[in-house]
Amino acid sequence: MNLLLLRYSSRENSTLGILNTVVSGVITFFSYTLEDEYREYKLPGKTRIPAGEYEIKLRDAGGLNETYKKRYPDHKGMLWLQDVHNFEWIYIHPGVNHEHTEGCILVGETAVTRVEGNHTLRDSEAAYTRLYDLLLPYLLKGERVTIRINDFDTPAEQD
Repeated sequence: MNLLLLRYSSRENSTLGILNTVVSGVITFFSYTLEDEYREYKLPGKTRIPAGEYEIKLRDAGGLNETYKKRYPDHKGMLWLQDVHNFEWIYIHPGVNHEHTEGCILVGETAVTRVEGNHTLRDSEAAYTRLYDLLLPYLLKGERVTIRINDFDTPAEQD
């Protein structure tokens, strides 16, 4: 199972993207994403991860995992991106705005694009549950699950 995240809009503190599934070469829209903004140099908890390809595994330890076990009955571990250069504990999870990311990828059914200010997501719990239910069988069978992140936004810092 492969995911493809296309980042398309950056603001002062947030980046919007489109998350797609890729099955047998067919790309299908899945949800919107929200991350922290682009920065040339990492600022802990306030910088999105670099574009690239990352394997996703389940992480069944840590405080966030315990919180999610109580929140989601079928929770078996966090959706954890592997080997993200200069970052630790990067997850895909629900959230509404850049204050919920800490460098992670948030998913939502709807994105609110702001001309000025920062983006937000709506119906994040629903998108997360759909994504988790989609990926969990692959992860439990030990199959490889990846996310490829491509940047199509051009923040001022990248010019």
